[in-house]
Amino acid sequence: MDLSAIAARNPEYWRLAAAIRALTLDAVAAANSGHSGMPMGMADVATVLFDRHLRFDPAAPRWPDRDRFILSAGHGSMLIYALLHLTGYADVTLEQLRNFRQWGAITAGHPEYGHVSGVETTTGPLGQGIANSVGFAIAEEHLRARFGAKVMDHHTWVMAGDGCLMEGVSQEAIALAGRQRLGRLIVLWDHNGITIDGKVDIADATDQMARFAASGWHVQEVDGHDPAAIDAAMTAAKADPRPSMIACRTHIALGHAAQDTSRGHGALTDRAQLEAAKAAYGWPHGPFEIPADVKARWEAMGRKGAAARADWESRLAALPAARRRAFDTAFAGDLPRALAGRLRSFRREMAAAAPKVATRKSSEMTLEVINAAMAETMGGSADLTGSNNTLTKDMGIFTPENRKGRYIHFGIREHGMAAAMNGMALHGGVRPYGGTFMCFTDYARPSMRLSALMGVPVVYVMTHDSIGLGEDGPTHQPVEHLAISRATPNTLVLRPADTVETAEAWEIALAQRNRPTVLALSRQNLPTVRREATNANLSARGAYVLAEAEGKRQVILMATGSEVQIALAARDALQAEGIGTRVVSVPSMELFAEQDEAWRKRVLPAGPVRIAIEAGVRQGWDRLLFGERGRESKADFVGMTGFGASAPDTVLYEKFGITAAATVARARALLG
Repeated sequence: MDLSAIAARNPEYWRLAAAIRALTLDAVAAANSGHSGMPMGMADVATVLFDRHLRFDPAAPRWPDRDRFILSAGHGSMLIYALLHLTGYADVTLEQLRNFRQWGAITAGHPEYGHVSGVETTTGPLGQGIANSVGFAIAEEHLRARFGAKVMDHHTWVMAGDGCLMEGVSQEAIALAGRQRLGRLIVLWDHNGITIDGKVDIADATDQMARFAASGWHVQEVDGHDPAAIDAAMTAAKADPRPSMIACRTHIALGHAAQDTSRGHGALTDRAQLEAAKAAYGWPHGPFEIPADVKARWEAMGRKGAAARADWESRLAALPAARRRAFDTAFAGDLPRALAGRLRSFRREMAAAAPKVATRKSSEMTLEVINAAMAETMGGSADLTGSNNTLTKDMGIFTPENRKGRYIHFGIREHGMAAAMNGMALHGGVRPYGGTFMCFTDYARPSMRLSALMGVPVVYVMTHDSIGLGEDGPTHQPVEHLAISRATPNTLVLRPADTVETAEAWEIALAQRNRPTVLALSRQNLPTVRREATNANLSARGAYVLAEAEGKRQVILMATGSEVQIALAARDALQAEGIGTRVVSVPSMELFAEQDEAWRKRVLPAGPVRIAIEAGVRQGWDRLLFGERGRESKADFVGMTGFGASAPDTVLYEKFGITAAATVARARALLG
């Protein structure tokens, strides 16, 4: 392909974009792996964006009012790494580019949040970035309404590929964004028509522009290699009150022998073809060599943001003192000082009142306390508000007409909800939580996994957490989901037994800064099992002695959530037979594992037989059942071994043998 006509459109920009393309070719060749084509195709769009539209400051990469740039097509990571290096981000050195995709380098194969200062979110699983961006835009809209446009007024820019738009989560995201009229959200679609298997049309015939338009978006189409057209489209997008999608018609692997082919998607490492591509760009420089004038021009783009940031800092300083403190608190992620005391008082009230309510209702009662004290919380549900009990009074509904609203109707979009909450948490200034049925964590799983990978403190309110939901049957009854959640690294799972433990669980969840929390809550009513108020948050220990053995301790019963009441009933029966039985509530295996050895041995000493009771599968329990060395006690498990069934909850517990009587029989068998 003759590139001279493209280069002639704006010779300066052509050289600037060639720096991105050359660095991409060099880094992928050095790593002998990677994805060359997307950065080479979108380099012209990126150059216009960073020079004329994106507001950023490499010297202050966490500046709250910066524009957010999200590379949803994360496989093209050399695009963002090249941009960050060229514009002057201190951590993205030339040495980091030379070590692309290598052990110890921050330049991972796909961009990872927390590793690189200019990476706003971890992308790579296609569709996640565009879905995260909806949360970024929601947070910006809400905080602008709360604090004013003088201190919160920016855009979220997304680069997404054909693959991102094929993923189902993209539809959930764009439909939500369109309904909410998120006008500060702009998606740049890399419309190159190529996937790994071949041309897009072998698998997809969707009119993407029509799809976005039908969802309420402003839509444009441009030549993705024409800087003037790109600039005009971006200007128009910023002026439109709707979210915008710009279809950028590009050539994947522009200028390379693999241009416009599926081979162009992956690693282009052939030395002769690499040199030929550089020659086509008019780039005679060696590997990782950037001419001083080109680097200076890119760095000038980065320095432009310093003045905008300084102006913003002046406006922030001019805020009334109380509003400035609130702004700083919101972005620091600090909890209100009064919250801990209010929750302690609430726990005392609940211990005394001893309500018999579902823990989903306990969660709502706790949220009434939290949301009244903490302006940063933003809640929502995937069309199950009345079942998840996630809405409290005076929150207000977040809509285009009420940006101060703190409750979001996410619709039947569990995946989109989870991805948006990740974006909200990453944006900063808000603390998101969202609810659905525990079984439907399956729909949200990819984004829940990324919450854990990125270490963002999203709270997942997962109700109807066992066969205890009853008649809806096995399609809605989670049996493996607790085990899956616990098996996910850096995920905190809390399954409270009553209102007191639920209040403790929420306090723990909100205290997290570097991991998400899954709250597993019951549909069915549960008795209060914590009847004595304590100042200490016992659930924060992960497991604790709820009822001590009378006489010689022979049995330890462990349970979570709705099964704690079964453990207590079994204890009564065993004690009546003279068998000393301790009951241990285990609201969180993760927190218990984090306690010192002395506490763990104090709660679960060697010797007595151990039985765990949980209306889920056994996976995850053996460490507690048999001890850390696997030989500390005889043990058994009372729970599920397969899927549930459709019947009232009391019938199901009886039929599946999750009862006090079954527990007593297991204890007798272990004791011989």
